[in-house]
Amino acid sequence: MKLYKSNIGSCSPTKLRVPSPSVLLLLLLLFCTELHQPANAQRPGTSTSVSNAPLSIEQVVANLVRMNIERAQALHAYHGTRIYRVEYRGFPGTRSAEMVVDVKYQSPGMKKFTIQSATGSKMIIEEVFKKLLEAEKEASAAEVQRRTALNGDNYDFTLVGFESTPFGSMYVLIVEPKTKDKFLYRGRIWVDAEDFAVVRLEAEPAKNPSFWTKSNEIEQVYMKVNDFWLPASNHSITAIRLGGNAELTIQYNNYQIRGADPIGNLPVLESTQLATRRLARGANG
Repeated sequence: MKLYKSNIGSCSPTKLRVPSPSVLLLLLLLFCTELHQPANAQRPGTSTSVSNAPLSIEQVVANLVRMNIERAQALHAYHGTRIYRVEYRGFPGTRSAEMVVDVKYQSPGMKKFTIQSATGSKMIIEEVFKKLLEAEKEASAAEVQRRTALNGDNYDFTLVGFESTPFGSMYVLIVEPKTKDKFLYRGRIWVDAEDFAVVRLEAEPAKNPSFWTKSNEIEQVYMKVNDFWLPASNHSITAIRLGGNAELTIQYNNYQIRGADPIGNLPVLESTQLATRRLARGANG
């Protein structure tokens, strides 16, 4: 068993092999929106008709965009750990690996990764895990953030449900990318009705990230840490054209907010709670 402990900044570039490109791009499109997509590790609840949703799709999206901006501006620094795991089954054989990483974030978009340990396939460690960390650092660039932000410039939104869960109400939206950019995605998001944060995401890339892949499925959920919503877990499955599949999971642990401003400077257009009260008053005459 070989253990690694290093800073990602010392990693030298290596050539990607199958199935590295698909796994890399699947995770990259999620990391591009990490500060903009919030959520608790929640499952869908009881759906109701869209006509019962307190807010319109325009109001939901406007609130979502505003609150994403405010959270991103208010979060200055955090510290946490991650556990990366990959299971690959297919040609030329089965491979697996695990890596534990210490993460330090400093606004605006600076991340320092320190690998605490790594075991298993050296190919996966060097050419998947370390490439993911390098790609995440590159994805913090302002231009990439602009092109991948969850807003009306990059996506079309359709309201398809309003769900009640033990954790609160959620709007269910279908998102469709306006361009076939490999860093965008199409799928379904669950938006918390009070915080206007994405609770959960089920999606696939807008553009197939590699000739070697037939399908790519992503599920990501988030947790609330103080006033901020940060990734809690990721599960991605990629079907390989030559046969077999690659399954990647990431578990996010031990978040500590090291610097932040209060949330509440940007006005929310209208909260679901207020909208519900307004509708109830109207129904009662």
